[in-house]
Amino acid sequence: MNQPVSCLPVTATKMSKAKKVLDEARETQNREIDLVDKGISSFEELPGLLNMTFVTRITLSHNKLKVVPPGIANLINLEIFNISNNHLEELPLSLSSMPKLRILNCSINRLNTLPRGFGAFPVLEVLDLSYNNLNEKILPGNFFMMDSLRALYLGDNDFEFLPPEIKNLKNLQILGLRDNDLLELPREIGELTRIRELHIQNNRLTVLPPEIANLDLLGQKSVMKMEENPWVTAIAEQYLVGISHVLEYIKTEAYRILYNRYISAGKSGNVPPKVDKSKKASRARS
Repeated sequence: MNQPVSCLPVTATKMSKAKKVLDEARETQNREIDLVDKGISSFEELPGLLNMTFVTRITLSHNKLKVVPPGIANLINLEIFNISNNHLEELPLSLSSMPKLRILNCSINRLNTLPRGFGAFPVLEVLDLSYNNLNEKILPGNFFMMDSLRALYLGDNDFEFLPPEIKNLKNLQILGLRDNDLLELPREIGELTRIRELHIQNNRLTVLPPEIANLDLLGQKSVMKMEENPWVTAIAEQYLVGISHVLEYIKTEAYRILYNRYISAGKSGNVPPKVDKSKKASRARS
């Protein structure tokens, strides 16, 4: 005799799994909560989560969340919050007041704005905003005042320029800017002397500020990625030989003259075209 087939919808099954995870965490005082790919579309499906003040790590990646409630700030011991690969279009300002939050991963969402005052994080070390719809016009005034930041990932967004205030991120070691629309980098990047990884591949860059040569990007643990840009011929030729040749070349007086000429020509010159991102998943409205 055939066994009856369960009629429970998949979402209900996933919701019950999420509730089970929370119930077990409360019972055992488990400080790390893993809710990856549970079909969650709202924090209302996570009863009591915002009262679990003992929690230090929450992973909610690969769900369907559109909103993070301001009450997330109740979790005063939260250190790591991974909400990547959801449907978020904005974030609550309260996130930046969380006293112990060290790692915030909001990558692969639909963010097209950031709340005013978003840079007030007291101890944030890693911020991943890659693969969203962000640009320089929506950055809050205090965005570059996060003294504790060690890694900033802004890849796969819509940045054409970076504000000179980036020089304030004195402890930054990793800066990810790949797959944007960057036309130039600010000279102030050369003041970020702790940077060991710089990812600027697949933009619209034609020249590099000479000050980048001040950075230690040739050490054993250093990384500089700069492929897939429409570099001026002189840089492109040096890049064929290696990054070290590029960094030596941009120290020369001949390059300084070339760089100043390009920057002066600026917007009146030929601007490389933008890549069409209309079919990017972060633009979806489903």
